Amino acid sequence: MYIILAILIFGVLIFVHELGHFLAAKLFGVKVNEFALCMGPAIVQKTIGETTYSLRCIPVGGYCAMEGEDGESSDPRAFQAKPAWQRAIILVAGAAMNFLTGLLILIILYAPAQQFVTAQIDSFAPGCPLESADGLQQGDEIISIDGERIYVGGDLSMLLGRGKDEYYDVVVRRDGKKLTLHNFHFYRSAFEENGQTVTKYGLNFAVVDNSPWQTLKYAWNSAINFGRMVRMGLVDLITGAVGLKDMSGPVGIVSMISQTGSSAASTAEGVADVVYLGAFLAVNLAFMNLLPLPALDGGRVFLLVVTSVIEAITRRKINPKYEAYIHAAGMVLLLGLIAVITCKDIIALFR
Repeated sequence: MYIILAILIFGVLIFVHELGHFLAAKLFGVKVNEFALCMGPAIVQKTIGETTYSLRCIPVGGYCAMEGEDGESSDPRAFQAKPAWQRAIILVAGAAMNFLTGLLILIILYAPAQQFVTAQIDSFAPGCPLESADGLQQGDEIISIDGERIYVGGDLSMLLGRGKDEYYDVVVRRDGKKLTLHNFHFYRSAFEENGQTVTKYGLNFAVVDNSPWQTLKYAWNSAINFGRMVRMGLVDLITGAVGLKDMSGPVGIVSMISQTGSSAASTAEGVADVVYLGAFLAVNLAFMNLLPLPALDGGRVFLLVVTSVIEAITRRKINPKYEAYIHAAGMVLLLGLIAVITCKDIIALFR
């Protein structure tokens, strides 16, 4: 069941992404030749007006084929004939739809919650060494750790877990004013709970009752936090903190979604966990797609800016086919990377 749900999530994310391009193109009067879900030979096709809508047989990807998108066209409604700012909006619209989808899912998931955990310290465990006149105090709201903002309650453990040592620059809000605790020793200690020894930070955080505003706020902060995880993951990849073995493609993600749902205590919780993961993937896809890399929408926007500047300086229009060559090369490299990661994921499944 969870594998089917994972495939449905992928389909929805692809659909809303291409729908974003489609709606923006129609808004600005760009001719759309085909709107397709999936790739490969068509299973079902229907032409309505000037646009052919199709469902294709390979359950990966999809596209919104606009007139003159990757080449020259004499049609006055071609993509390349539109002003640069309209083309940029059309290109960004797909990622925007993914982000909004993730945000909407989070709003729906958080709406029934009774309370949300804040970053304000309500109390300390007895004998907690982090509480002192020079350290943390009751009522402090933790704003950031080493420059990384606290968006939601779980951020503190996540950010502290990424540190190489136990010393951090901690910014708190105390009595309405910001205060920085430089090189603060933020560490876990041993505490006695119900006759057992546990290791924790010893902080108890205040909660706030839910309301429509709190739901929107918490959902927005969660979505922004998902985007930050993308940036952190890319930094880890560039610095070598993670490698190819830590990356997952479609097969690995489906497997992870299935495991997430299956490990839940009940079917309802499993579905909720999987849908939450779907929100994470939606926001992830939005930010990843805006990276300035060839074949991605962010790469198209980047080249759009570059070519617009060159054309403004030289007063000569650049042939769109050269940009198409760059994106084609980027697509080949991207598909090659996905193929390698997919093979790794399949081998991991058999193991």
